[in-house]
Amino acid sequence: MRVQSSATTPAAIAVPGPGGAWAGTLQAALGVTAFSLTFPATAWGLEGFGPWSLVTVRCVLAAAIAGGCLLALRAPLPERRHWAGLAVVAAGVVVGFPLLTTLALQTSTTAHAAVVVGLLPLTTALLSSLRTGTRPSRTFWAAALAGAAAVVAFTVRQSGGALTTADACLFAALLVCAAGYTEGGRLARVMPGWRVIGWALVLCLPLAVPGAALALAYEPVHLTAHSVTGLLWVAAGSQFLGLVVWYRGMAAIGIPKASQLQLAQPLLTLVWSVLLLGEHLTPAAPLTAAAVLVCIAVTQRARG
Repeated sequence: MRVQSSATTPAAIAVPGPGGAWAGTLQAALGVTAFSLTFPATAWGLEGFGPWSLVTVRCVLAAAIAGGCLLALRAPLPERRHWAGLAVVAAGVVVGFPLLTTLALQTSTTAHAAVVVGLLPLTTALLSSLRTGTRPSRTFWAAALAGAAAVVAFTVRQSGGALTTADACLFAALLVCAAGYTEGGRLARVMPGWRVIGWALVLCLPLAVPGAALALAYEPVHLTAHSVTGLLWVAAGSQFLGLVVWYRGMAAIGIPKASQLQLAQPLLTLVWSVLLLGEHLTPAAPLTAAAVLVCIAVTQRARG
């Protein structure tokens, strides 16, 4: 979305017309579809790579794609005031979420992880409200707490009465990813979404390259069709292209409306886990995902 000057604040940005809103919704929906394949692709990648190798190589490949695009299109360097926000995006979306979820998926099923991460729209909406200084209504808080309670009850029941290390990683991933989404959505209002994630990826490159070299030296690698496909998807699809269209969509239609589209992500991931991984779902998984979907819908309505 274009702004009149670099000093334009988010509040001053005009609401997009019908065509812009439709295009923004489509882009955000494509981003959600790409993200819904992330956990199955990560599970495939773990068949041939160790968790640290998968995350670092994924980051290097995505940064190479992003850097090539930035150079080819002669993208200007971000203004100094935007680097702190890009660091938050890098820490949350490029490093934190991929690492924590990959570690979790070593012992957790993709279906279980999808239900827990189904809280991401709630977490993003909450952090967005705090970031912008708005005060959610009591209805918002009630629905948010109900959704969180449903997910906690699901994870405790699935884990045999106590939260596991994988669950702790997934809940931590929620927080760091929501922070990255919130800051990325804000930055995408003053620069194109592909440049937001592109510069965030490039920012991680000095750490990702030696990290990948070290991880590959210590973790065995077994190249298979699944592992290579999984790596390529999480690098190009989830880490770059998906985030490009997601941030563009958020900039066009706003973080709250874009978060509504994420309602479908856990359910889509459940479908992929069955079709691509052959996992067997317990009745609690789709029921909990549906309950969270309802809670998120209530929070979005409460926010107007």
